[in-house]
Amino acid sequence: MTCHLILKKADFFASPQQAVAVADRYPQNVFAEHTHEFCELVLVWRGNGLHILNDRPYRITRGDLFYIRAEDKHSYASVNDLVLQNIIYCPERLKLNLDWAAHIPGLNGTNWTPHWRIGSSGMTQARQVITALEQESHKTCTHSNDMAELLFAQLVVTLRRHRYATDNLAATESEALLDKLLTALAGCLNRPFALDLFCEQQACSERTLRQQFRSQTGMTINHYLRQLRICHAQYLLQHSELMIGEIAMHCGFEDSNYFSVVFNREVGMTPGQWRHRHKNAA
Repeated sequence: MTCHLILKKADFFASPQQAVAVADRYPQNVFAEHTHEFCELVLVWRGNGLHILNDRPYRITRGDLFYIRAEDKHSYASVNDLVLQNIIYCPERLKLNLDWAAHIPGLNGTNWTPHWRIGSSGMTQARQVITALEQESHKTCTHSNDMAELLFAQLVVTLRRHRYATDNLAATESEALLDKLLTALAGCLNRPFALDLFCEQQACSERTLRQQFRSQTGMTINHYLRQLRICHAQYLLQHSELMIGEIAMHCGFEDSNYFSVVFNREVGMTPGQWRHRHKNAA
């Protein structure tokens, strides 16, 4: 499907010299597929939604981090109290002598892994920097652009220090309990997840953890895990030749019939219908 919506620099930056700005989404509503004339970092603070990036669906919630290149097409759907911030920037306008490509995946053709996670401590530090960056980006004094760029440099280094792969449970050892749970769920796409065992290992209350999870994400734990698996199934249906029964196994469903029932309920069509529609569109 051809993407026609392109977000323009002139609509988001105060001047042709401004390199960095902050675009709040409180909350982020459904947004049609689009590309940009600029790049952006996306950091999710709370709620949940479906982020579709270059035709790949991601179920997102608190702590998800994305590095979006100008040419990447993405959209938001099925949002529920989704709160995020977009830090938008024009690489060609950056003047600070920093190896930006070492800190920003995909910049200038470097290796690109778009989706990461940030734990609670990293989010706290990032929020402080983003708040200062947002204030500077709204100023019009002589040095505001320079200050904003310095803060942006601090942000990308902070994110690099604290980011980790979505299924890297070891990286969350010093993080909050909710971070550990979200990461553990992301690592259980193809196998059962036992919440009681997780709570026993973490010496925590299952009831309290369920309440905390729902408060921050707007979903139950089971619903979130089911959505993660459905998103993974959609990706495999479109980008692999695996049989539907094999995809069911890869996504934690031992019974392919049950997988088809759940998929149909969540997506509104059977796995076969979804694969046919999206492979034809591609």
